[in-house]
Formats: sequence, structure tokens, C-alpha cells
Amino acid sequence: MSSTARVLCLTLLALLAATPTATAAEGWTVAPAGGGRPTFYAEGEPGTPLQDTVSVTNPTTRPVTVRLHATGVPITFADTGVRVPARTRADIPFTVNVPTTAAPGDRTATIIARDASGREATARLQLHVSGPTLSALTVEHVAVHGDRITYELVNRGTTPLTPKLAVHATGVFATLLDRTPRTLPVQLPPGQRLKLTEPWPDHPALDAVDLRLTVTATGGAHDRVDVSTRFVPWGAVAGTGGALAAGAALLLVRLRRQRRRTDEDGWAAEHPRTAAELTGAVT
Repeated sequence: MSSTARVLCLTLLALLAATPTATAAEGWTVAPAGGGRPTFYAEGEPGTPLQDTVSVTNPTTRPVTVRLHATGVPITFADTGVRVPARTRADIPFTVNVPTTAAPGDRTATIIARDASGREATARLQLHVSGPTLSALTVEHVAVHGDRITYELVNRGTTPLTPKLAVHATGVFATLLDRTPRTLPVQLPPGQRLKLTEPWPDHPALDAVDLRLTVTATGGAHDRVDVSTRFVPWGAVAGTGGALAAGAALLLVRLRRQRRRTDEDGWAAEHPRTAAELTGAVT
């Protein structure tokens, strides 16, 4: 090697030694304390505080200040703003606050550290909420309001539910509605109540109706509510045809009662009915 080439190589090596690499300048990291764990893992029942420690390691030649926060589950840090000197590690204790209303199952959270320049580093946390799993669901407050059926679904269990709804309505002479089970575009968390509406644009103007709502969900959750109602066109009753309309309504009621008494499979006797709450119709 010539003397010139030797000088150039020595100069390049000196420059490399004097200039920190990109990793050394920006290489601070976040990880579970103690080493050997790629992610955090916590397990406990609802309402339980779970503790662990996160390490911020700064192998660079300059101090760094980071701010900590978390997403996914409630986490409280002993200090959210941490200054880490050069070539130093800071250990920050934190507490995972498992909500008292949390349903059993697995959740994922992320611990995030950000420095003044906006650079972020993250560490994942897996949380397992222990406890019995119960799937339970009720349908309540069924009512008919003009061209819609309103009702409420209540999650009485400990798991989130995506309910299915079936609707069946029978008049004096024919079946008026027969909607097979379909998945509703909602998710019902444990302990929550939802008010929902089912359209019925072609409901009868004059009839005595048996209405049945059946809801189901995974895990065996199910409930059914039967209501009876009568539709009477009060505008016609107030006009010249009032007597005929009222007589027809009375006939429908009598036919309905007779059909219930003579129901061969005993369905009407086995399942008590609840009077519907109506607007624009008479119970």
C-alpha cells in the first residue's frame, strides 16, 4: 500500500471513531425490566392492580428525556417524564389497573415512550383478565310505535355479545311477519343496555296481533318476549264507518280469544303474554 493510500485509510478510521453512528445517536430503547422478556404479561381479576417495571435504556452519548403513556388498558406510571443520562438505564414502575367491569379474556396494550424530537419506542403488554365466563342476554320493553317495533337488549353476562334477532307476528287470519334470525350490527359489552328499533312499515291497519321477539348470541345466550296488541283505525271509527270498524275490531278480538282457547299445541297456554306498549294502536 502506498503512503498516500495509508494516510487516507488512517484519516477515514479517525473520522469514523470521532463520529457517533446513527444507532449511537438515536438508539434509546424501551423494554420490560430485568431482560429476557420480549413483552410484558399481566394476569388478574377485575379490580386488581398489577405492577411491573419498564426500562428506558440510553446507550447514546447524550442524555434523553422521554414521556411515557399507554394505550389499550389503564396504566399508571410512577413518573411519566423521565430524563435518562448518556449510557444509562432508567427503571420506571407502573401499575396496570384492571377495570372492575372488565370481562374475562385477553387484551393487548402498548407502552409508548416519546422524546423531544418526536421519536417513539414501544413495548407490548398482554393482559389476561381472569374470572368466570357467563353469556346471558335479555330483551325488554318491547313496544310498537306506528311503523316500528322498539325494544332494549341487556347483556347480563360477563362477555361481549353480538346478538341475533328473529321477529314473528301472527294476525287473526295469517302470519304478518316471519323474519329469520339475523346478526344485528351492534356489539353489547357486559352490563350494557341498548335501545334498538325494528322497522314494520307494512303493519296491519286492523288486526289483533301476537308479536314475538327472539334474541340469541354465542355461548348459549338467548331470550324471548311475547306481546299481544290490537290495531284499530281510529280515524275510521270517528267517521261514518265508525260502527262497522268498531264491530270489526270486536270480532277480531273474539276470534283471537277463540283461537287461543282452541290452539292444539298448547303454545298460548304455555307462554304467558305481555301487553305491548303502543303509540297509534290500542292494547
